[in-house]
Amino acid sequence: MRKLAILGASLLVLAAQTAAAQNAPAATETPAAQAPMSASATGSARTGAQHRFTGEDLFDLAIASDPQISPDGRRIAYVRRANDIMSDKAASAIWLIDTTTGEEVAIAGQNGGAFSPRWSPDGKRLAYASAEGGSAQLWVRWMDGGEAVRLTGLPTSPSSLAWSPDGKAIAYTMLVKDDGPKFGKAPANKPEGAKWAEPLEVRDLLTYRADGEGYIEPGFEKIFTVPATGGAPRQLTFGPYHDGGPLSWSRDGRTLYFGANRKPDWENDPVDGEIYALDVASGGVTALTDRNGPDGNPVVSPDGGKIAWLGFDDNLRAYENTQVYVMNRDGSGRRSLTANWDYGADAILWDADSGGVYVQYDDHGETHVARIGLDGSVRTVASGLSGGGLDRPYSGGSFSVSNGDAIAFTGGTATRPAEVQLAAAGKTRILTDLNRSLREVKAFGEVRKITTPSSHDGKAIEGWLTLPPGYVAGTRVPLILEIHGGPFAAYGPHFSTDNQLYAAAGYAVLSANPRGSTSYGAAFANEIDKAYPGNDYFDLISIVDRAIALGIADPDALFVTGGSGGGVLTSWIVGKTNRFKAAVTQKPVINWTTQALTADGPAFFGRYWLGAMPWEKPELFWARSPLSLVGHVETPTMVVVGAEDYRTPVSESEQYYTALRLRGVPTALVKVPGASHGGIAARPSQSAAKAAAILAWFEKYKKGWTRPAGE
Repeated sequence: MRKLAILGASLLVLAAQTAAAQNAPAATETPAAQAPMSASATGSARTGAQHRFTGEDLFDLAIASDPQISPDGRRIAYVRRANDIMSDKAASAIWLIDTTTGEEVAIAGQNGGAFSPRWSPDGKRLAYASAEGGSAQLWVRWMDGGEAVRLTGLPTSPSSLAWSPDGKAIAYTMLVKDDGPKFGKAPANKPEGAKWAEPLEVRDLLTYRADGEGYIEPGFEKIFTVPATGGAPRQLTFGPYHDGGPLSWSRDGRTLYFGANRKPDWENDPVDGEIYALDVASGGVTALTDRNGPDGNPVVSPDGGKIAWLGFDDNLRAYENTQVYVMNRDGSGRRSLTANWDYGADAILWDADSGGVYVQYDDHGETHVARIGLDGSVRTVASGLSGGGLDRPYSGGSFSVSNGDAIAFTGGTATRPAEVQLAAAGKTRILTDLNRSLREVKAFGEVRKITTPSSHDGKAIEGWLTLPPGYVAGTRVPLILEIHGGPFAAYGPHFSTDNQLYAAAGYAVLSANPRGSTSYGAAFANEIDKAYPGNDYFDLISIVDRAIALGIADPDALFVTGGSGGGVLTSWIVGKTNRFKAAVTQKPVINWTTQALTADGPAFFGRYWLGAMPWEKPELFWARSPLSLVGHVETPTMVVVGAEDYRTPVSESEQYYTALRLRGVPTALVKVPGASHGGIAARPSQSAAKAAAILAWFEKYKKGWTRPAGE
């Protein structure tokens, strides 16, 4: 559980990704890990234009996610997401892999999306959610006979599925709607057949809209159980606050554990929460933690004696490493296992003997799983996890563990999207090859790691260069600096459709991790606490200079783009320097005052990022706003935003576009219809069109622009 992902790493559904490395080594520094290739996929014969990755190829992509290994380790159920050319969306289906033979079979989702597969404790059944036949419902499949039964007819989608230890019930969370506030009404004497306007919309929540969801329907997330053989669901929690997952059962099946903020001021304190014990029979709820911080994601140990969970002390900093804690099941004996471990934990699962937990974490842009013993010992057990984003090379992935400590995870490389992999008995095997047909006929740009000291203070800054397919060492090519969002996120050697499309057009693409990036320790991330954007600018310019010094980047053909937090820094950069021929700022924050008061995290931005509210320190908000530098911009700058972006609202992009127009700087405002902040690249056609628009803008201004004399 991470602190609010505000300007975050895109929560992309499936804009695209693909695979396969090739070509001769380029320049210096370190190649990212490459996937093995067939002979037909290698060599310079595949670098022609007809073999390069194109926007049309986005429709041929598939990626693995949410791998769930059975208790005995014999099978893995996972979600395969594949782009559908007819609907222009990603379709999710559940597939089953035999871990011995590698045989795969689709078991759910062919006639409607399916997701969240979860094994029963004995491994004989699989619960999942599926929209087959309409809205998402809870289903159970008997694995021996293959029969699948729909258990529910719910008004909203279930999530956080959790089997009871005896396999007789399934717990889940679901939004329970209510009517919401009502003030005023139209006259009662509406004539028959008259067409009047829609009723008034009344909002009374602090956060009344959410990115990817739109305007929030009144109601609260609550916990339910349903018999695993079918029957009436039973609501277990009530009250005006959200009770969220994940859920974990006590070993006797009498208690459910969950994380929530049930305090009266929950709306105004987005970084708080406690672990609660819910008595299944009575509905009684007891808090097991009581500190100021976001305690959540409780997991009961196999022996039933302990609970592990994730959280951190809220010190009002912009970033904190999420720590792993354990306590006795009654809440006593609370302690951190990772107080001296300078990494943030993203997920936890117990090992089979209750002697430690498996933890997912990032290190220098790459994702791993470690086993952390109750004695504090740490041992890495799986590496190469991937799946944190599909259009850009974010770190991420997911994993699960069998009773025999075999680890199923999603892993990929810089030139191959996430596949299902299995780590067991000291060996790792790739079990899927979802994009084989595409990899065999397409050439992808090689990816190399580079490092440089920052000109600001000498801190080591890392980045990854995606080279044009067929790149010849010693040749200078135009460079795109592509900046990640978050800003508390990390790029790494992970596949990126945007980068590969840019590389196919002849550009080198630099994906860098400036200060503020995660996976380099809490101190490095907090270099931008209450100072963002700021010295991260020097880090980015320094690593661009490194790409030039390596003989790869053409110093007279530099371009810059980035989304969300990367859009912030793109706008900041062009206000600081004219080195770049053209820029594209995507879904940026331009004015921190308007961002803090119109985005979907109003209780968070001012307090945690700037340490005040806009009316308390207006000069600070303005000093950190890229709009304050617009008077210096002379770089042609396109502005791109999703038309339904509520994280960095459309008004932010519109302000910048208007300011650039008023100043006479070449600009264009591009809106992606129907797209949210996190879903700006979710539809393949729009993802391809967006990348094409960025390339067209760079091509138009490849020789730069000079303001006409007299303007």
